[in-house]
Amino acid sequence: MAGYQELLRAPGVARIIAAQLTARFPSGMTSLAVLLHVEQTTGSYGAAGLVLAAASVGQAISGPVTSRWMGIWGMRRVLTLTAAVCAAAILVLAVVPLGLPGFILFGFLAGISNPPVQPAVRTIYPKIVTSRQLTPLFSLDASLQEIIWIIAPVVTTLVATQVGTVQALLLIVAILIGGCAWFILSPEVGRVRIPRSRRGFGKVLGKPVVLLGTVIGFLLIGACAAVEAGVVAAFGHDGLEAGLVLAVFAVGSLAGGLSFGHVPIGPWAMARRLAVVTVGVTAIVVSLDVWWMGASLFVAGIGIAPALAAMFAMTSASVKFSETAEAYGWMGTGQLIGAAAGSAVAGFLIDGVGPTGAFWAAAGFGVLGTLVAVVFVRGFPDLRGRDASPIPDTEPVPVIT
Repeated sequence: MAGYQELLRAPGVARIIAAQLTARFPSGMTSLAVLLHVEQTTGSYGAAGLVLAAASVGQAISGPVTSRWMGIWGMRRVLTLTAAVCAAAILVLAVVPLGLPGFILFGFLAGISNPPVQPAVRTIYPKIVTSRQLTPLFSLDASLQEIIWIIAPVVTTLVATQVGTVQALLLIVAILIGGCAWFILSPEVGRVRIPRSRRGFGKVLGKPVVLLGTVIGFLLIGACAAVEAGVVAAFGHDGLEAGLVLAVFAVGSLAGGLSFGHVPIGPWAMARRLAVVTVGVTAIVVSLDVWWMGASLFVAGIGIAPALAAMFAMTSASVKFSETAEAYGWMGTGQLIGAAAGSAVAGFLIDGVGPTGAFWAAAGFGVLGTLVAVVFVRGFPDLRGRDASPIPDTEPVPVIT
């Protein structure tokens, strides 16, 4: 922990981490709030599912596109525009009487205008810490984001059920505006200028690490989504056990990220970390007892944040600075599609064989991810004793002061 304390004392690091976590907090609230609001308004979970699917499609499209725009128009302009449109779309969902087509349209708008805070902050990190601190910072970032997934659903459910779904959506708008304003006005966002990429859109996927990160992110988050569906199916939507078990899953990830954040990252690091996740989720099929499930998911969680941290650090070290934001955007898109695929596969298996089927699906996603990391291990860089900062662009980069 002493290493993290030193890291947080670096100028601007604690502030930018807090600001970006606040700006991203609505991402842990919006899906659940929209689901509850649309179901309450239309009386149909199927309709709510269509709206969430539209929002997910929008987010998948926007990730690499808005991330690339930051190199053209600057981070502050893109973040301000997307935050304003996203907040307006959610506000319309909350207060305007809409039919299903209207819900789908504004759900899509909310998704496609999702502010690219995550790619932005991970592009900023190499510019505010030393090369020695960069890998631990990626690990700390991946660990602390679990706070969002622990607290946000609880807050959303509490407000939506005790006050109202409209108020829950209005709370999301308030946090989105306040959090994004804090992040956008942070001095680091103004100082770091992403140079315009000279390569065509999507060319960064030609980098083995970026493509592997996108595929592995798809499989890793697919496993997590299948686990979530299985836990809910095992204990029911209203079961206290479901919330507690998923919280233990997130706590395991938080503990893993903080514990292994300083471990040097070699080519085999990704495979080892994914293997931990796979062993944990596979163990659940032995028993659906709440204690066994909690212990298994704690083990699985230990590998999640370290795997994501390795993914971010390896990507950072393998692409030019002008391409980092787009690279992270593609990886985010892979994770979004993985979440949708994991939930869909798990849902079919739950209907067919029961909750255990969802955990078999999670195990399948985990095994595939581990195999990809093993078979293509030569595509990962060796960062042991090496700077994880992005490859500098060859032209001078103007810095706004």
